Amino acid sequence: MKYLGIDYGTKRIGVAVSDETATLAFPLGTIDAGPKALGEVLDLVRENEVKMVVIGESRDFDGKPNKVMKEIEKFAELIQANNIPVVFEDESMSSMTAARQFAPTGDRKKNREHTNLDASAAAIILQQYLDRMRS
Repeated sequence: MKYLGIDYGTKRIGVAVSDETATLAFPLGTIDAGPKALGEVLDLVRENEVKMVVIGESRDFDGKPNKVMKEIEKFAELIQANNIPVVFEDESMSSMTAARQFAPTGDRKKNREHTNLDASAAAIILQQYLDRMRS
């Protein structure tokens, strides 16, 4: 069963996909946030024969939903309205971890390759979920 991972952002949405055995997550790329984003995600679900979507759950350091979480929840509802199951996975530190892969200082603003960062953050979120489901 294949999964699609999403790192939802207000400008860009990072996406990743698992292998058929749901063991490894691979970055796919990014989608511009906005009115066309849902259609592009649904296209990726069909093209990759995805059975479930894993979206990063955005919370502040106190564990409370932050301001982008409402947008994430709305986006998840739109995906679910297309008969695609959605689960949430903690995205804490996924962007920082991804930034360290591409920028030695871990500073995302100094890295011009945001595409790699957002897609890698989506892969990290998805990999966390896959690992947790296996253990």
